[in-house]
Amino acid sequence: MDRKKVLVVDDDRDFVHITSVYLKAYGYDVVVASDAIEAVTVAKTEYPDIILLDIGLPKGDGLTVLNRLTSSDRTTLIPVIVVTGKDPSLKKSCLAAGAMEFFVKPFNPDVLLAYIDGVFHQAVGSDKK
Repeated sequence: MDRKKVLVVDDDRDFVHITSVYLKAYGYDVVVASDAIEAVTVAKTEYPDIILLDIGLPKGDGLTVLNRLTSSDRTTLIPVIVVTGKDPSLKKSCLAAGAMEFFVKPFNPDVLLAYIDGVFHQAVGSDKK
């Protein structure tokens, strides 16, 4: 099985570090972006298998990033999980914009990992690339 690549988009360096270490410990490759512009650029150049996206980002917000990702032929099929400390009332608009799930910080990292694993388990046998 090839290693899956996760793009972690967040401007909180501690969150990015902790999440990256955790995901790498479970066999995932991790790439990061710290603002909205970088998120779209990295998604289009690295083509991750899944994206963890914060909503409160510099240089734009996560909802704008989500809209750009879902409207681009290159990134529209990449699953996006919103992981944010922002108002949980944003969940409905994020899911409507194409996010698969919405996690509010702080959350149990084991639950997030199980969700990510589930996304990949469902995709087994599909020709995404």
